Amino acid sequence: MPRLAVAATAPLGADVLERLAENHDIAYLLTRPDRPRGRGRRVAAPPAKETAERLGIEVRQPERLDDACDPEVDTVVAAAYGLLIPEPVLERALWLNVHPSLLPRWRGAAPIERALMAGDSETGVSIIKLVPELDAGPIAAQRAFPLREEDDFGTVSARAGELAAALLEEVLPEPAPELTPQSEEGLTYAAKIGPEDRELDWSRPPEELLNRIRALSPHIGARADLHGRPVTIWRARIEDGKLVPVEVQAEGRRRMSYDEFLRGLK
Repeated sequence: MPRLAVAATAPLGADVLERLAENHDIAYLLTRPDRPRGRGRRVAAPPAKETAERLGIEVRQPERLDDACDPEVDTVVAAAYGLLIPEPVLERALWLNVHPSLLPRWRGAAPIERALMAGDSETGVSIIKLVPELDAGPIAAQRAFPLREEDDFGTVSARAGELAAALLEEVLPEPAPELTPQSEEGLTYAAKIGPEDRELDWSRPPEELLNRIRALSPHIGARADLHGRPVTIWRARIEDGKLVPVEVQAEGRRRMSYDEFLRGLK
């Protein structure tokens, strides 16, 4: 087995780190610096750091990677890391990236959210060799899974983490894994989620609104006005061709059922 490090920050990366640590000696975790998080904006560790510290794995948190960085390992697995890797650093080790989509569909920052928003019937995980161009590296392994009506970002991310770990176990034992160039056919980009992506337009079809809510739950939340009040909608369903909120959160309040929200209006 190659000497291995993991570059990860977000929950998907933390999940991959934990699963890899079950079967591999992880030299260190490369992650982003601690940042303000949550409504109180208190400085907190990224999820991957919390996992690494619990597992007793060394943590490194550079603000950025410079051209002189030496990974000191044979292979680095990147999963939801969030920092650009300079080309000279990519050349000093085999960098394998976990991307939760069926590349070349949904290259970019928000592949799970964009797949759900688009109403895709399936997604998957691609293990690619990192190259300077965004998510364009050759594919070492790829596998699809269906997107179910009840899926949201949280459930899809969990399934992607489990599948990623399984695919990496197929790839990592190979010192030089077989790589297949990506096709440019079917290429789409998954732009980062911005404030405008959170807003629900009630003039749009209910299926489109539901897909947006699913894509942004449970980590971001879709926003709308309900009965004259701004709320975040976390869960919804379609009944008789109409969107019906299931779980909502008024500004400054906790999450609650839609029925509880309606009772509070009276």
